[in-house]
Amino acid sequence: MKDEHRRGNPQGAGAWRRFGRFAALAALIGSGAATAAVTDKMIADDATTTDDVVTVGMGQGGQRYSPLTRINTANVGDLVPAWTFSFGDEKQRGQETQPLVYNGKIFVTGSYSRIWALDARTGKRLWAYEQRLPDGIMPCCDVVNRGAALYDDLVIFATLDAKLVALRQDTGKVAWSETLGDYKAGYSNTAAPLIVDGKVITGVSGGEFGIVGRVDARDARTGKLVWTRPTVEGHMGYLNGKENGITGKLNASWPGDMWKYGGAATWLGCTYGGDTKLIYCGTGNPAPWNSHLRPGDNLYSSSTLAINADTGKIVWSYQSTPNDGWDFDGVNEFIPFDFKKDGKTVKAGAKADRNGFFYVLDRSNGKFISASPFVTRQTWTQGIDPKTARPIEADTRPGDPAQAERGKQVFSAPSFLGGKNWMPMAYNANTGLFYVPANEWGMDIWNEPITYKKGAAYLGAGFTIHPLYEDYIGALRAMDPATGKIVWEYKNPAPLWGGVMTTAGNLVFTGTPEGYFKAFDARTGKELWQFQTGSGVVGQPITWEQDGEQYVAVASGWGGAVPLWGGEVAKKIKDISQGGMLWVFKLHRTQLAAQ
Repeated sequence: MKDEHRRGNPQGAGAWRRFGRFAALAALIGSGAATAAVTDKMIADDATTTDDVVTVGMGQGGQRYSPLTRINTANVGDLVPAWTFSFGDEKQRGQETQPLVYNGKIFVTGSYSRIWALDARTGKRLWAYEQRLPDGIMPCCDVVNRGAALYDDLVIFATLDAKLVALRQDTGKVAWSETLGDYKAGYSNTAAPLIVDGKVITGVSGGEFGIVGRVDARDARTGKLVWTRPTVEGHMGYLNGKENGITGKLNASWPGDMWKYGGAATWLGCTYGGDTKLIYCGTGNPAPWNSHLRPGDNLYSSSTLAINADTGKIVWSYQSTPNDGWDFDGVNEFIPFDFKKDGKTVKAGAKADRNGFFYVLDRSNGKFISASPFVTRQTWTQGIDPKTARPIEADTRPGDPAQAERGKQVFSAPSFLGGKNWMPMAYNANTGLFYVPANEWGMDIWNEPITYKKGAAYLGAGFTIHPLYEDYIGALRAMDPATGKIVWEYKNPAPLWGGVMTTAGNLVFTGTPEGYFKAFDARTGKELWQFQTGSGVVGQPITWEQDGEQYVAVASGWGGAVPLWGGEVAKKIKDISQGGMLWVFKLHRTQLAAQ
């Protein structure tokens, strides 16, 4: 009955949900348990329930949509802060996290591999945990963390020294800790784990250091490895400690020994399709960036992989940038959704790739449906061939350095920071639109000779990033997946680097580096509300219901890859203040009284 209460009318069922929660909690306390367990069903239902947020992505599919309507286009202008929490001390930098809400607590991660449990009503700190990071960690693109996972009585998150740590939700005490890779070789982790049927799914970071990407599944209660699947051809996968077949075919698309340090890091995490039983993971750039050293497609880099959740076998793959020579990656989230075409329901998935194309694929078999530009310039290609589903490459690949110090320099758009980088988009089934945080920039890029050395940068390229336009870089764009058209856009002077959320209240929320947290009309793109948080917003917003009120939360704190790698763009936004705050909003009481 408790699960039925959780699925009811979001406005009228609050009392029933709270009663169900209280009864379940009381029963567990009576039996000696301290915390109501987060179950597989709760995680599977997260996208449709309203009184908690137990997954990053607000559901395993990552649509970042809430059915709540209490805050809507008519009253969002009356949104005010309810409370704030400071991440504290000098450890600020980028705050790209998404909070989780469960059992009266908010769990939020921060820079430098920290996590806090807060009272969801007051913001009071209940406990804090900070990973003791060793000297010599090598995070590519700032010391960020993008969120945690909840399962049973655990909160699980990854760390910059490539560990996966499970803590007790009530106390913050370590329940188990596992090593994902050797940080001295360049492995790290910044992504939020995904829970699928009692398994915690993680990837690895470190493609710029010649690591080998992979996806792991562990028992969420114990941390014990169930299966592992490398994302570079030639490497062996394992299931329950036994060999489970190599990935691809040795030297089929990698020359010589290049596959041994092939990159393809799965650094952004994965989504899950409950109807297909497939885990969808994006893979990063092949290593090194100098593509002339590795002729061939270099599978399975810069791709989307669909992996069987039970066996760790790759069911299908789609490579968006074969023989990637621009660091376009392919890690961006693949979001399952349904849409109507020619009178039929299409079981699809969508991805806004770093290379500037918005892809729609059949989520069951990876069949290509469409690819549409969501940025204004793509100099690297003339388009996607609908018959082969491969890009029609233009003559803008940086030159082969051969025996010289550097190869021919070219200008390429998008830049390697992507038409869309890590920041997650959102999908609203009511409008039928995806909301994509895009950026308009290009780069001068050239290749250089390089050899692999453990723990050293493995690029073989140089670059300088330039904005394409004087008046804006960032653009929040509403994409129609059925037509590939941009329905509306909001232009922002600085790059957009934060996540997006949408609601049944016809709203879209996102933040800007200038410090503003904003709300837009989901159908028209009209800006309806903004709030200055004091630092750049690069976090991921959420919303939930408690005590009969709807709340919205987002982390504020400028950082990420742009200040570190952004070239001329970084110079333009160098005066943005750093920070570290969690902001929680609700409607002003006068507005509540009117409802």
